[in-house]
Amino acid sequence: MKYFPNSDGVFDDKPEVPTNLSGPLCPKLKLYLSKGLPMKSPIASLLFLLITIVSFAQPKDEKAVADAVESLRKAMIDADKKSLEDLSAPELSYGHSSGMVEDKAAFVEAIVSGKSDFVTIALSEQTIKVAGNTALVRHKLSADTNNGGTPGKVNIAVLLVWQKQKGQWVLLARQAVRLTQ
Repeated sequence: MKYFPNSDGVFDDKPEVPTNLSGPLCPKLKLYLSKGLPMKSPIASLLFLLITIVSFAQPKDEKAVADAVESLRKAMIDADKKSLEDLSAPELSYGHSSGMVEDKAAFVEAIVSGKSDFVTIALSEQTIKVAGNTALVRHKLSADTNNGGTPGKVNIAVLLVWQKQKGQWVLLARQAVRLTQ
């Protein structure tokens, strides 16, 4: 039998359950502690702590990536050169559904010059997976375009690879494929 010190320093066979715990994992933690199930080792305690930290950090990163995607969408519609440059990694590889691939300078120039002119962009079915300093974003993109003064429509699936550089999520790679109607 394991014994636990209570708030008075007396060892009991059940731990006291803190009453001020809150958050998504806390009901499970309260149940765990109320049953008197001790952590078996310092390694188990450390693992539990790391899982808890990661579970709280990942949604924050996912939201930051989603915000970056939305900023990119707006910057592409507005042809905002500064925002496009700030959101793109120096190593950017931007792949179009036609097979053409642009680096950062060519991508920004095409948008700013109107060669690639997005009038509207609607994103749907977006998923975000964060793995360390890398995030994979998939979505469907429907857009009205006016490339070089010629109106058109775009319906593509997109994979975006974002990387956290100097504390900011930047677009490292993008590849699009045409969707059948």
